[in-house]
Amino acid sequence: MNQKKILITREGLTKLQSELEYLHSVRRPEVASKIKRAREMGGTENNAEYEDAKNDQAFVEGRILMLENIVKNAAVVESPVSPGVVEFGDKVLIQNQDGKIEQFTIVGSTEANPIDGKISHESPVGKALLGKGIGDEIEVLTPAGVLKLLIMDVS
Repeated sequence: MNQKKILITREGLTKLQSELEYLHSVRRPEVASKIKRAREMGGTENNAEYEDAKNDQAFVEGRILMLENIVKNAAVVESPVSPGVVEFGDKVLIQNQDGKIEQFTIVGSTEANPIDGKISHESPVGKALLGKGIGDEIEVLTPAGVLKLLIMDVS
């Protein structure tokens, strides 16, 4: 089955690959040792440490599978080429209707983290910003109502 490509920045892919390497080389062996020690301390039945270690193993293995899938299906979007126009990977300085100025980076959904100023190209704000330029005013329909934004800079 052909998986949908996952858009991601070069930086985002590198970060995910580093996490995957860490999980393979450090966390997986740590969890295996933890399971072995817990098993030696009293078998597997009614052993809280063993159950905890097995839960850790399930989390680590699930995260590895998820990251391997993302990396396998990643489509790196290279640096933007249109100066002044919002594209995937750009940093965008915006001003909202209250005068508050914020900076966002337009990224793929797998690396989006609004707290860090990274918004998905698929989010309402991300979609509205793409293709717009410095000085453009946009309106975005959000669950909280209409959000009016002014694009101040694109880099």
